[in-house]
Amino acid sequence: MNAKILVVDDEVDLVEPLVYRLEREGFQVLTAYNGAQALELALKPNSIDLILLDLMLPDMRGTEICKALRANQSTSTVPVIMLTALGEEIDRVLGFEMGADDYVVKPFSLRELVLRIRAVLRRGHTPNLQIPERLSHDAITIDMASHQVWNNDKEVKLTAL
Repeated sequence: MNAKILVVDDEVDLVEPLVYRLEREGFQVLTAYNGAQALELALKPNSIDLILLDLMLPDMRGTEICKALRANQSTSTVPVIMLTALGEEIDRVLGFEMGADDYVVKPFSLRELVLRIRAVLRRGHTPNLQIPERLSHDAITIDMASHQVWNNDKEVKLTAL
């Protein structure tokens, strides 16, 4: 059975040729033009193999959708490729931090997008790794949630990078 892809974007002029190309490539395609539709379709058990997600939707941001998908057990491992006009580094970083598997800036090549989709699907669904809140080794302790580090119980001041 071919992979089922959910395309989430409010730009009909972009969605129609994208759906046409994906179907020609053998994918089954569903579409959603806002966040509510996207979540409704995505949260159906075992319904979607990959999501192409725009960041700027009329009712909610794509990052909110991605976060909701990652928080739900049935969709936490479904690959998400963000498709967006937001191409600044901070936008890409935020997309990856919210759980995106790939990030493609508009305008994009349909051929390249199809190759990226195939690459992400080849990786397969992997369960989310459970990372402990704190990691310790010898005198070093790292708090993953607060991004703090201690060496011999003294906090190490870190830069943003």
